[in-house]
Amino acid sequence: MSQPVLQVSAKAATSVRQGFPWVYRQELVGAPKGLPGGAVVAVVDAQRNPVGQAFWASTSPIALRLLTRKPVTEQVVDDALFEARLEAAWRRRAALFDRDAFRVVHGEADLLPGLFVDRYGDALVMQALSEGADVRKERLARSLAKVTGLRRIVCRDDGSGRDFEGLPREKRHLLGEGDHARYHEGPNVLSIDLLADAKTGGFLDQLDNHLVAGRLARGEALDTFSYHGGFALSLARSCEQVIAVEQDEQAAARARANVEANGLRNVTVQHANAFDVLRGFADEGRRFDTVVVDPPGLAKRKQGLAVARRAYHELNVRALKLLRPEGLLVSCSCSGKVSRALFDEVVHDAAKDAKRTVQILERRGAGIDHPVLPGLPESEYLKAWFVRVIG
Repeated sequence: MSQPVLQVSAKAATSVRQGFPWVYRQELVGAPKGLPGGAVVAVVDAQRNPVGQAFWASTSPIALRLLTRKPVTEQVVDDALFEARLEAAWRRRAALFDRDAFRVVHGEADLLPGLFVDRYGDALVMQALSEGADVRKERLARSLAKVTGLRRIVCRDDGSGRDFEGLPREKRHLLGEGDHARYHEGPNVLSIDLLADAKTGGFLDQLDNHLVAGRLARGEALDTFSYHGGFALSLARSCEQVIAVEQDEQAAARARANVEANGLRNVTVQHANAFDVLRGFADEGRRFDTVVVDPPGLAKRKQGLAVARRAYHELNVRALKLLRPEGLLVSCSCSGKVSRALFDEVVHDAAKDAKRTVQILERRGAGIDHPVLPGLPESEYLKAWFVRVIG
């Protein structure tokens, strides 16, 4: 079968063979001309030995995203293969969960480079963060409907990840109609606007952490950067009172609606800046038994890592100072550039500066519907540290 052939450097060939699924543009040997973005190409080394097959990107710094290490003579990459991989991803989650919200496809970790799909109740939300996924998203949506039986699919291709790939931002319905969806997190029901709310509508990577926090929390609780109240709703099931703080006015309104829909009388949602609230409570001498710090990504690029580290440090120092003895801190980072080791340092340094003795009860990440691909550190981005103050 005829197929465009691209040669890569010896370093890139070795890296791909050892498990890294990307080839950066500077690792190409010769630049192809007139090759359409999203095309499937054969990848070879200097000796013309096959390295695999990959999506070609016309503008992204990541020129190639690996689809298979097999040559075209052993595996044909076509719509049938993509549908089979979608079905496999769906079956994996169906075997894990009896719930109506989870990540269905997690990009490279499900052998579908740059494709991310979340389920919220009867709706699916798709993000195409590679040119290969982008040019096929209508066909992928039809395959998803066939595989899952869900007939409402939207694309949320309006995030900054599209800028990195050189792709235009857009959001629209791919199949079906209706902008609102409802889903469950344990005993709680949450509502989202599929086209207006952040990311794909919610933060499913934290769903399991919301539930764990609810089991461990007690007393008076403070949930900062609450978004739609995922942590707050769960904390309310075991805490006497919960204050949820959210700076985005639309998200704060959604959190209030979620609190009301669940009949919870012990949650107050404040539309405010979390840094200011933490500082104000410290000045008042206010104390809590549980504090959650779950900020948005503070280090999207390596260049912003130092500033992000200072911000994480300030948040954790302030949170630790607010906690009573035996209090629980749930400290999170969704910045992929902040490694687990670095986040350990942040929490440790914050405890020293807050003059608190702590135990790390558990280091958690995203749920098991967000699998980590060995060899791709970027796929292990979420940190959720559960910390007890013992002195």
